[in-house]
Formats: sequence, C-alpha cells, structure tokens
Amino acid sequence: MNPPQEVWINGRHIPAESAQVSVFDRSFLYGDGLFETIGVRNQRPAFWKAHWERFTQGADFLGIRIGPGSTELRAAAERLLAGNGVSRGVLRITLSRGCGPRGYSPRGANEPQLVMAAFPDASPQAGPRRLRMATASFRLGVDDPLTRVKSASKLLNVLARAEAEAAGADEALLLNTAGRIAEAGSGNLFWISEGRLRTPSLREGALPGIARGILQEIAPNLGIQPEEVPASPELLATADAVGISFSTQGVAEVASLDGKPLGSSPVTERLWAEYQRRMESDTQQAV
Repeated sequence: MNPPQEVWINGRHIPAESAQVSVFDRSFLYGDGLFETIGVRNQRPAFWKAHWERFTQGADFLGIRIGPGSTELRAAAERLLAGNGVSRGVLRITLSRGCGPRGYSPRGANEPQLVMAAFPDASPQAGPRRLRMATASFRLGVDDPLTRVKSASKLLNVLARAEAEAAGADEALLLNTAGRIAEAGSGNLFWISEGRLRTPSLREGALPGIARGILQEIAPNLGIQPEEVPASPELLATADAVGISFSTQGVAEVASLDGKPLGSSPVTERLWAEYQRRMESDTQQAV
C-alpha cells in the first residue's frame, strides 16, 4: 500500500511526513493504547458500527477517554479518506493514553492521543488469497481478558509472524496455553467441516473479530451452519478447507500448515464474495 499523504491527529490534518507523537507517549513506551483496522470502500469505512462498538469497549476496559463520538469521528474519517483520495483501502485508528509521569502507573496521563491514517489498496484481490501457515511457539492465554482487546501491545503477534516468515510461511497459527487453536496471527481462524463453519470460541484466546462475526451471519444464507468448538491443530488436516477472516480483506484460504497441504473448498470463494458484497452494500448506505 502507498503511504498516506496526510494523517489526522486530535482533530488536525497534518502532512504525513511531519506527523509526530512524543517519545514519552505511553503507547510507544508500554503499548498502552488500542487500535482498529477498518476496510474502506467507496471512500467510507466499512462496518463502522461494529468497529466503533469494539473500539469503545476496548477504551472502556483500558480506561482511556476517546473524546469524539461515533458520528463526529466517522465524519472526520471520511474527510481524511477523501483528502487522501482513498476510495478503497484501509483506515487505521489508534488511541493512546498519551504522556504521563515515568512508570507503569497511568496516573497523570490525562491527554489521550487519537490518530487516524488512510492507506489506498493498490492491488485489490480478485478472490481469496491462499496463504501458507506455520504454527507459532508463542501461546495465548485461555480466557485472558486482554485477548478481547485490540491493544497496541501486539508483540506476541509480531514474533509469531517473524517465526512464520522464517519458516517460509505467510501467516502464523496461534495456539493457547492448553494447546488448542485460538486464532491466526492477524485474523480469526475458521474451518469448513461436515457442512459447518467452525471457529474457536473467544474464550480460547481469540480476538472478537469483526469479519468473524459477519461470516457467522453470512454462513446460514449459504447453507452452512456456524459453530464454535474447541479444537486441536491436528483437526485442521481433516477439514474441507481452512480459512482466515480479516476486516480489510474478508477471507483468505490456508493452503498449507507447517509445510503440509490443506484442503480447498468452493465455500471459501462464496464466503469471500458475499463478504465483499456486504462491504460494498454497507458503505453505499446513507449515514
């Protein structure tokens, strides 16, 4: 993706090359913040309501004040998208607790920083990508409340992706401390088996993904019943297909896990196509 021309920081549009936050910002020092990554169609953020709900729930959990309300921030986002000429791409929203006294205590950090950046998609996909996946050595906690928050502290995901890439893969499979499937490194994992769309429950350590929820809505219309089940990674070898859901892209299919090929199904293509249709429909509706 091409870099943005300008970014939005606390209500101001600033040229991207001169946009700055303090080196003493707590998001930089401790990962003390959260973010949303939103797909863009028709110069509008897709599934804004769902993203806003998750964003506000995360901010409440962390005890960080957002400032603008949903309507105000969405309008600002659309002005930023228009200013950057982004009709199709990605909107990234970052909220930091801001600066405060040195140390872990959040006391005294009273000026949150809210940042938005827009990135155009230079090469839209004509169908679901096929990715190679490798199992990460890092583990997510079972029933850990922090896994429900899209926090700015994503070091585990970074290291898992580095491991995967070192193994010649594109994406990481994250297991939890019980050895069961939790999610992928940058999206939620699902698999098609016995006419069902199966995915781990959030208690297994998965983030409540926006695309995950939409696929669960879409599936019954395609004759596939969604089901949340605990599962070991060995089960994926017997699935009709394994996929990853992302807010920005919708669906990708996993071609291999740890170097061993996995199944492929036309259901993946149908899920991808319906997700794209939903994105278009959502961003064409009047606000």
